[in-house]
Amino acid sequence: MSERWALAPEPEGEGAVLVPLGPDGAPAGEARREPELVAAVRARPEVTRWVWRSTAEVYPRLLAAGVRVERCYDVEAAEQLLLGHEGRLGEPRSAAAAWARLRDAPVPPDPPQRTAEPGSQDSLFEPGPVAPVPFEGLLAVYAEQQRRHDRAEHPGRMRLLTAAESAGMLVAAEMHRAGLPWRADVHRDVLHELLGERYAGGGEPRRLAELADEVSAAFGRRVRPDLPADVVKAFAQAGIRVRSTRRWELEEIDHPAVPPLIAYKKLYRIWTAHGWSWLADWVRDGRFRPEYLPGGSVSGRWTTNGGGALQIPKVIRRAVVADDGWRLVVADADQMEPRVLAAISRDPGLMEVAGHPDDLYTRLSDRAFSGDRDHAKIALLGAIYGQTSGDGLKNLAALRRRFPRAVAYVDDAAKAGEEGRLVRTWLGRTSPRAVGAGDDGEAGLPQEGPAQAAEEYGIIPGYASGNARARGRFTRNFVVQGSAADWALLMLAALRQRLSAAGMRAELVFFQHDEVIVHCPAEEAEAVTEAIRAAGDEAGRIAFGPTPVRFPFTTATVERYADAK
Repeated sequence: MSERWALAPEPEGEGAVLVPLGPDGAPAGEARREPELVAAVRARPEVTRWVWRSTAEVYPRLLAAGVRVERCYDVEAAEQLLLGHEGRLGEPRSAAAAWARLRDAPVPPDPPQRTAEPGSQDSLFEPGPVAPVPFEGLLAVYAEQQRRHDRAEHPGRMRLLTAAESAGMLVAAEMHRAGLPWRADVHRDVLHELLGERYAGGGEPRRLAELADEVSAAFGRRVRPDLPADVVKAFAQAGIRVRSTRRWELEEIDHPAVPPLIAYKKLYRIWTAHGWSWLADWVRDGRFRPEYLPGGSVSGRWTTNGGGALQIPKVIRRAVVADDGWRLVVADADQMEPRVLAAISRDPGLMEVAGHPDDLYTRLSDRAFSGDRDHAKIALLGAIYGQTSGDGLKNLAALRRRFPRAVAYVDDAAKAGEEGRLVRTWLGRTSPRAVGAGDDGEAGLPQEGPAQAAEEYGIIPGYASGNARARGRFTRNFVVQGSAADWALLMLAALRQRLSAAGMRAELVFFQHDEVIVHCPAEEAEAVTEAIRAAGDEAGRIAFGPTPVRFPFTTATVERYADAK
């Protein structure tokens, strides 16, 4: 019996079409129609990998019926990665588009991304028109994708990448189904504590109104602190030139309006992004269920469709509370990107430094920076993010002397970007081509610098810029940050498998970049912590092969998320 089957739900009704597949991806039997999709999957426990158009189309229906699958192959997720590898990122990635390309037919555009439905358990279903593709077309696309993997620069790695991305789709659907435990009453208490009473008509709450009055009093005229142009104009009238109202710039100004303005901006963001309206829209039955988008950013980092799940302020995390008798195991990967650089560059010295679970920057400082941890950290992050001027240049020189292969790896990636060439992560995720020019390549992004912007916002400045220097900073970081995102996918897949194999009740409920949260009965917390540790090292071995590099986590077992840090 084949362990791999292709499946497609029928456009109308509850049925499905399915067929076993051979090692080459071609059908190994007759396609059959089943009257009920869930029953068809449940009746075939021997299948270890389901091949389907989109996990979002099928898996929520299975989860709702209590059916969990071990592995899948998401055709549309694979198409996105393969197009990128071929330098064609941006072309339509739907199965229907791939089927049209195979037949030299007109290629339909991808449907626009829909807006997530707040609070809906079924928001992962795809309402609206989806370009149709016949079952035989889906099979043909899948078989051709297998051949395209063989033509990749590193076929084995590319297959691993598409498998990992597909596993991420399963994890995303399961996390949406489980939901992040959320206490609405605690959230409301926090909002009242921070913002004060709400006024009728939906206007600003009391504390914001008071701060707005303080800002206006400091300027001697009415100023709207929620309007940056009004604030900039008010400072100009006071003889102070500011380029923006970003916090870091305001903190450099000596003016009585600055303290209430900074306080207002912080609270205003909480009110608009995670206030009472957000709570009413997104929390249902004690759970916040964001819609995760694996590979939603160009580097492979996850994003979410609505809800702001990846930017929950620490003060609001007080509302993330485990169920009675349960705990949250919160795990942060320690110095993930420097450890990834050690693994992908194969620099012997840096691999030795990263081969220990304790603080990487302390070990690095002992090797090359006379025990100065801060200089060691600045140097290594500067190499990754492109901060190579001033003191950064001196620190980089010291880093280059001791770890030449690591610095050369990111330098070569930067040079490729400056010359307009593509770069790839270790597994084969490929950078996009520059699509436009800009003054400095970072229009619309925070100006704190590439390293701080990337750390705070989870983005890589300059990827769409025609500016060679900005493009080089992007590709320099892409090879590291993207490879870290690939490792994270494998870590999630390994952790998911370990929790399931152990028969635990534990659930993955949250993930962002280098942090994962597992909600589990209190008695399982210790085993979950060990599973996370083992999954990190397992992902390192699978992704990068045999290296001495370790991928440790700092974990905390808590009742509420805010207590983890």
